[in-house]
Amino acid sequence: MRRSLFIWILILFISACGGSPASTAGTTAPVILTSTSFLADITRNIAGDRATVDSLLPVGTDPHSYQPTPQDITRIEHSKLLIVNGADYEHFLEPLLKNAGGKREVIEASTGVNLRRDAQNLDPHVWLDPNNIIACVENIREALTHFDPEGAAVYKSNAEAYVVQLKNLDTWIKEQVNQIAPDRRLLITNHEALGYFAERYGFTISGTVIESFSTDASPSAKQIAALIDQIRSSGAPAIFLDASDNSALADQIAAETGVRVITDLHLESLTDGAPAATYLDMMKYNVSQIVNALK
Repeated sequence: MRRSLFIWILILFISACGGSPASTAGTTAPVILTSTSFLADITRNIAGDRATVDSLLPVGTDPHSYQPTPQDITRIEHSKLLIVNGADYEHFLEPLLKNAGGKREVIEASTGVNLRRDAQNLDPHVWLDPNNIIACVENIREALTHFDPEGAAVYKSNAEAYVVQLKNLDTWIKEQVNQIAPDRRLLITNHEALGYFAERYGFTISGTVIESFSTDASPSAKQIAALIDQIRSSGAPAIFLDASDNSALADQIAAETGVRVITDLHLESLTDGAPAATYLDMMKYNVSQIVNALK
């Protein structure tokens, strides 16, 4: 509710300043815009030199709790193609798209992926299984081809080459996970982010600090007590957090149970340089952190 109020105040403020966002002097907004940094990297691998691709969200940002800025509306208004994850991931975009001027095509990269869900919500974290990204690559390739038909051959070639890298990544992850004894393939996470990863590579999600697919939720004391009991009974050795997560609750749970807290996974965003400058780097880094903590 608080986030929605902020967004509407933002939109009203911009409207009061002239009815539409002012252009930024001396800059040109990218024609192709993605919602997240990892989608921008994936799209660049397909687009090659034929397009400029930029991410709406800054590096290191948690999309679940992102607060839009006036510049975001300007960038959306200048975009002609907007590529989003979909699966109810980018809630912050909904009021921006309704109120942004201009015309653009919006593509959901996750279309066609077999989505996980609980009783109420979809699990949007499809990219944490690289096999799902193969479907995303095809959706992005089709969108780029529709946007720029003359580049169809380039997009096809680049997409095929990138799929080979994704398949190699999948094989590498399996090899790394094989270093972990099956009874230690237990994951405790801050929120329910690693479901697709766990299903693909034979892990069990032993619990989450926040029982939600989003970080924008709060656990009850009863849920925390149940998680402590679950950790003790399962023998899970570590709690895994994204670098943007607040570790306070995980640290309290660790003090009660003696588990380690791994605080530097990159699950929602790339990094500015190492260790997760690209999607492939992000996945390799996360897998290495998980394997080192569990083997």
